[in-house]
Amino acid sequence: MSASSVETVNVTADRIKVALAALLVGAGIVGFYVLPEQQVAARVGAVLAGLVLGVIVFFLSASGKQLWAFGQDAIREAQRVVWPTRKETLQMTGIVFVFVVVMAIFLWTTDKTLEWVLYDLILGWKK
Repeated sequence: MSASSVETVNVTADRIKVALAALLVGAGIVGFYVLPEQQVAARVGAVLAGLVLGVIVFFLSASGKQLWAFGQDAIREAQRVVWPTRKETLQMTGIVFVFVVVMAIFLWTTDKTLEWVLYDLILGWKK
């Protein structure tokens, strides 16, 4: 078998696993509605069983393995982040708050100035 035919078989098998995972989740949801006479616990159990089996089959596929690796990399990257201290966080929050207040005053002043120039001086609509 050539390398391309092996790769095609792997891609096809992966697609089948993902489709099977989706079918299992769907079967659990359908089971919830097909069993209206059953107790709620049995109906919820059908949904949970379909969901758990679907997730297991998905994580056995290449896409699931890639997602798992991505999640592990994201966790490792988050552990390397240098988070700010409480003091730094409060200082930055204060700076942002002061900036917002200054911008609000500036925009209000600009608005009132333009209103005065347009309505009172140019158009003569004095209040």
